Amino acid sequence: MTDTVVAFVTCPSLDEARRIAETLVADRLAACVNIVPGVESCYRWEGGVTRDAECLLVVKTTSVGVDRARERVLAEHSYDVPEFIVFRIESGSADYLEWIRDSVGPLN
Repeated sequence: MTDTVVAFVTCPSLDEARRIAETLVADRLAACVNIVPGVESCYRWEGGVTRDAECLLVVKTTSVGVDRARERVLAEHSYDVPEFIVFRIESGSADYLEWIRDSVGPLN
């Protein structure tokens, strides 16, 4: 088990996905954010089944920094109920995981 995590966030547009990704990286809340365009989501909302085109953000951060990243995403996101789900990274390349830790800023 490591102290690094990946969070998934869906966004309604590429512009919003880019804006959120750049904010997270610039403010050292994430080491890297992959933007995956062209995701189609099917979900239940307000009593019905809905389908939408979205972009998926794959956010790499630390277990210490993930709460600050979540707060920023929730503040910046246009959805009423944004997705923010977190998966712990069990293992990986030691150098890459160290880079994530070094890239995420210290908590002030």
